[in-house]
Order: sequence, then C-alpha cells, then structure tokens
Amino acid sequence: MANILIVYSSIDGHTQKICQRLQQVIEQRSHQVTVVSVNEEPELDLSVFDKIVVGGSVHYGKHSPLIVDFINKNRLILESKPNAFFSVNLVARKPEKSIPGNNPYLQKFLKRITWKPKELAVFAGKINYPGYSFFDRLIIQLIMLITHGPTDPKAVIEFTDWEQVESFGQRISEME
Repeated sequence: MANILIVYSSIDGHTQKICQRLQQVIEQRSHQVTVVSVNEEPELDLSVFDKIVVGGSVHYGKHSPLIVDFINKNRLILESKPNAFFSVNLVARKPEKSIPGNNPYLQKFLKRITWKPKELAVFAGKINYPGYSFFDRLIIQLIMLITHGPTDPKAVIEFTDWEQVESFGQRISEME
C-alpha cells in the first residue's frame, strides 16, 4: 500500500472534481490518498508520501503560478519519487488535443519548468457559462467562437472523459 499525494490548482472546481475521482480509483486499489489544493500546500511534509501527483487547470491560456512555484520549490523531492502531472483544459475536448504530446498548453507548461514528470495526462474541462462572471463569460465565448466550441450563454457542458481519468488513476496506482 502506497501513500499518495495529489496536489492541484483549480479555478472553478472541476480540477478538484477530477482529483476526487482519481482518489476514488486509487483507493479502490488499497492505496492511501491525500488530495490538497496548492493553496494549502505549505503545511505538507512531502517526504511522507511514496508518490506525488500534481494537477492544474488552464485559465486564460496558463496554468496557475502557484503550481509552477510548488513544482520549482519541490523539484528535487518530486524527482526522487514516482510522480505524475496532469493538465485540465478546454482544448483537450478535441480528441487529438487530449494526448499529452499534442496538447499545446501542456507542452508550453513543460517548457516553463525543469521537472520532467514520469507520467503525463491531459483532461478536457468543463464550461459553465452561467457560473462565470460577465467578463469571464464573454472572454470564454470569444475563445470558443474562435475554436469552434459552444457559445450558448446558458450552456453547462462537461467535456471530461471519465474513463480517461480512471485509466490515469490506474497508472498512478501502478507507478514504481
């Protein structure tokens, strides 16, 4: 039984929901899982974990600076253990962009950091137009218009492939 940490950053809560599903999948394989927002990270002793998973959502084209800071601060301990990184972004709603090597946001992120995760995944996120501020809704609608996505201001669409999330959870369970 491994003690596994999942650290994440989430703007609208969907990345947290993905982390909770990963936790369920991993715990079904008799591992212990701790899920923590990067905002709570300062109190963590990373040395007590056997495996570390980091996840972050893309907001306006970038992953959270808090995730970058966490990775940079903890790079040596991350590299010393089985580890993984996953990105949550709307461009991954397109099948060809749901592959780590083809996802522009993940590739751009990996160039910004020196850590080389051993496992990678990309998950499509969720659009929740009614839940956004007026400004966010307009910006996201513009992005969706340009990328041929949904623009209905009443739309709430979850693009996440939950089987893909569960498969990643199984890979985390088996990492050595």
